[in-house]
Amino acid sequence: MAHLDRESLAKLAELARIAISLDEEERLLKDLGKILRHVERLTSLDTSGAPPFRTVLPELVNVMCEDEVGEVLSRADFLANAPAHIGGMIRVPPILKQS
Repeated sequence: MAHLDRESLAKLAELARIAISLDEEERLLKDLGKILRHVERLTSLDTSGAPPFRTVLPELVNVMCEDEVGEVLSRADFLANAPAHIGGMIRVPPILKQS
């Protein structure tokens, strides 16, 4: 069974770029533990006779809606929310190692 500890939670918070207080940490560990236990129970179910499907709500399959232009942030406002930017673009850390 998957186990979530303080170190794993700290890494998740870092990846999500969120700050977690000690009170929130305790609550998150408890809640995420419940979620992991529930998923573990789901994986033990025998679904060999169940037909494959995409959604539990068949009436929502292939629902298309029109694109609508809404309010657009200025570049300055958009970049104000980025942890780092360069040349008017968001700077992200590299994900591939150079050889």
